[in-house]
Amino acid sequence: MTTSRVYFAAFLLVLAPVGAAVVVAVQLLFGVPPQSVFAPGFAVRSLIEAGGLHVANRVAVASTVIFWWAIIALLGWLWERRRRSA
Repeated sequence: MTTSRVYFAAFLLVLAPVGAAVVVAVQLLFGVPPQSVFAPGFAVRSLIEAGGLHVANRVAVASTVIFWWAIIALLGWLWERRRRSA
């Protein structure tokens, strides 16, 4: 494994999840309504409930953080890909 891949793995496993939690916390800190902050998670929760399962609100919160993690991970992957091609 090259050094760049090790750094990218550390980015995905450490920095991206922390960044996702910070994004959610900062949105709430600056007064964005919780319905807007957790909209992606509520969408996932309603899809699960449409399937007949009843889930807790923590599923919506976790889904929102995973949503932001995916965005940050995608941006990191695009950055790494652009850096390698240059």
